[in-house]
Amino acid sequence: MMDNLPPCPKCSCEYTYEMNSLVVCPECAHEWAPESGEESEGAATAERVVKDAVGNVLQDGDTVVVVKTLKVKGSPTGIKAGTKVRNIRLIDGVDGHDIDCKVEGFGAMQLKSGVVKKG
Repeated sequence: MMDNLPPCPKCSCEYTYEMNSLVVCPECAHEWAPESGEESEGAATAERVVKDAVGNVLQDGDTVVVVKTLKVKGSPTGIKAGTKVRNIRLIDGVDGHDIDCKVEGFGAMQLKSGVVKKG
């Protein structure tokens, strides 16, 4: 475990922490490998292309709009179509859930790229 962790390269937050082999920023949720630079991280994500419901290529930090109403366990209303989700992160999720995000009014969750469009 590193004693002096570097500040976040995106938002300059000094409260970063280690999670497995990555360094994570608690404010903007940016993750990076401390040994390698940002260039090698970009090369790793470039090989996997995630597309939305209409075929637009998605990237980390994009804003998307939910295209159909989604049921959410424990919520009587669910996420309605047209809900904007800001600052998404692309992940290798389970069952096709490849977007990690925070939905206003619901909190952190994972979505499938097929139910959103870039907005």
